[in-house]
Amino acid sequence: MEIPLYSALKSTLGVQFLKFALIGAISNLTGYLLYLLATFLGAAPKAAMTVLYLIGATAGFFANRKWTFSHGGLISSAMMRYAVSYLLGYLLNLSILIVFVDRAGFPHQAVQAVAIVVVAVFLFFLMNRFVFAPPAAWTNSR
Repeated sequence: MEIPLYSALKSTLGVQFLKFALIGAISNLTGYLLYLLATFLGAAPKAAMTVLYLIGATAGFFANRKWTFSHGGLISSAMMRYAVSYLLGYLLNLSILIVFVDRAGFPHQAVQAVAIVVVAVFLFFLMNRFVFAPPAAWTNSR
């Protein structure tokens, strides 16, 4: 008898999620540590998040396109969809900081740590279904 979680992880989606999570863990841990350093040195939290988000998103495009999703489609089309997705992720991250730091008064360090996870899950689904979806997914959805 096979365990459902094990079956899910063996699937293409499960493998993609694990690869996406590994790339994300490395880039987000690095980004978070740089965020803590930047804010410790006096950078404004939202400004630090913005700069580090752009750097991480750019690196993530190439790593996820090649390794996670094995995307062979047009790079320009994927890059445009990726930019839209990451803009949405950025706005989600910014909204979380505004609501929970500026309005609710929670410490920005903890809020940003949670926001990284929330945004990562959101972006995985966009990458899988929108950015790097196989061409057949686009033609079958019409």
